Amino acid sequence: MRHKTHQRCMRSTLKWAEVLCRQKGMRLTPGRQRVLELICAQREPIKAYDILRRLQQEGYAPHPPTVYRALEFLLTHKLIHRLNSCNAYVGCTHPRDSHGECYFLVCSSCGEYHECCNDRLANAIRRTAKDNRFRATHTTLEIHGLCRVCAATAKASRAAL
Repeated sequence: MRHKTHQRCMRSTLKWAEVLCRQKGMRLTPGRQRVLELICAQREPIKAYDILRRLQQEGYAPHPPTVYRALEFLLTHKLIHRLNSCNAYVGCTHPRDSHGECYFLVCSSCGEYHECCNDRLANAIRRTAKDNRFRATHTTLEIHGLCRVCAATAKASRAAL
């Protein structure tokens, strides 16, 4: 079930990228689009050099700066997110919505991630920053642990011992 939800969200991201670029007079170049497609096809975060390697396997000959420019474009327009802890990228599951402070649940075992948003958490972060006279420009909150499947597998393995 989760896989179908992931695919639907990622198709939405790809369509939104086209609409956004058309509305803002920007170009969704074939390279940018392919990088976005590769990121959106993943169920786990993907690193820049893995993207580069996949593009090379497909017959493209991009240099690392080309991939990083595409990533920067996609980040700037909030079509993808960067997970700092693993230096990797994931597709945004709700690119049309305003982007408050979202957080990510990241499985330390299989690498699957889930993007979550919570207005109360976002308000608490904004309030904390304001109370401390701090102007936050970017927030990425990552919570690492085990997804339901990996947790069940670990529990079964422990029970078998």
